[in-house]
Amino acid sequence: MEIHQMTCAPCKGGTPPLSADEAAGLAGAVPEWELADGATRLARQFKFRDFAQALAFVNAMGAIAEEQGHHPDICFGWGYARVTLYTHKIAGLHENDFIMAAKFDRAFGAVHQ
Repeated sequence: MEIHQMTCAPCKGGTPPLSADEAAGLAGAVPEWELADGATRLARQFKFRDFAQALAFVNAMGAIAEEQGHHPDICFGWGYARVTLYTHKIAGLHENDFIMAAKFDRAFGAVHQ
């Protein structure tokens, strides 16, 4: 099963975040994303032709986030959306963050045509 087909599993407090090496290993599945803040965050900036397209993407991400129960930090405006993923409960990265990144990449492809 490809990572974008996976479902986020509820993360319980006390679960350790991924180590930098573990995060780097999973990062290959989402090559457009960068490991940030000492490999505790996953980030990507998406570019669009206008505000409406950026908004459509943000709305698509919101629907995915609600469905998966895992929510990103999003900053967007005319022609861009900057997305940061991490698991708040563990203050670092979890496999769920990489699943969401892959799902967002697919949504970007659908909106950015």
